[in-house]
Amino acid sequence: MDGTLFFQTLVDGLILGGIFSLSAVGFSLIFGVLGIVNLAHGIFVLLGAYLGLALKQTMGIDPLAAIPIVCAALFVLGALLQLTLVAGAVRRSSLMSSLLITFGASLILRDAVILVFGPDVQFLSSAWLVDTFHIGDVIVDGARATGLIASLLLLGLLSLALYHLKVGRAMRATAQQDFAAGLCGIDARRIYAVTFGISAAFAGASGIIIGLINPFSPFDDTYWTLNAFVTVVLGGVGSPVGALLGGLLLGEISTFSSQYVGSLYSNVFIFSALLLMLIVRPNGLLGNAYKGSV
Repeated sequence: MDGTLFFQTLVDGLILGGIFSLSAVGFSLIFGVLGIVNLAHGIFVLLGAYLGLALKQTMGIDPLAAIPIVCAALFVLGALLQLTLVAGAVRRSSLMSSLLITFGASLILRDAVILVFGPDVQFLSSAWLVDTFHIGDVIVDGARATGLIASLLLLGLLSLALYHLKVGRAMRATAQQDFAAGLCGIDARRIYAVTFGISAAFAGASGIIIGLINPFSPFDDTYWTLNAFVTVVLGGVGSPVGALLGGLLLGEISTFSSQYVGSLYSNVFIFSALLLMLIVRPNGLLGNAYKGSV
């Protein structure tokens, strides 16, 4: 085995995994706090990329500088979606209702993106990317390195918010026992909306980072929803650290299988790892951050 190729693949997998982690952490939060599977997650990722593209084309704002604006816009959209459509499914505790509602929302939003931006493949560019550099014989692409740095910073901010801010403690309390949280004065309905908004915001931020690395189109939403689901199963529910570990593991599986077996077979290894995790440790590497591991 070529040592340089091995370490190049290892580094590429770590970078890809960091980006997977950011794209999945919102999915993990919703599943952990609300107990639903958000099939609209992937379209929120793409909405972030397209909003970054629109801000660059219309106002000349660099996509990386546009991340706070995109996060704010998608926070509002996510919270409104939860308050108007998803809340009913949460009240009924119906998995099927939540799947149908979020899937329908994803179709509507995808069609809206096609109507506004068209079906063509797009890409983002930024003047803020770090330069490509070398670590020995290993090449680290500047765009991917920038994406990894931004992903780690955003995951760190989310972790601080969850464990050190009042709203974060309220989210964790609601996830553990919403009735008891209500007795303590926590408005579960508001916390659900905030959680959905934060999920959409972080998905949008990841969309900008993804758009700087890979071309994107409105039809990529299913891919990112599926990646988020696999990441959460591998890493565990509700924790940024779990999302990071799951994303890193998924990134390494994807890059090593593509490099040494073939890109056509990477899904075989990804879903084999998924099935193995479901059999051996159903709650993921770190378990459920809110309810404990098994």
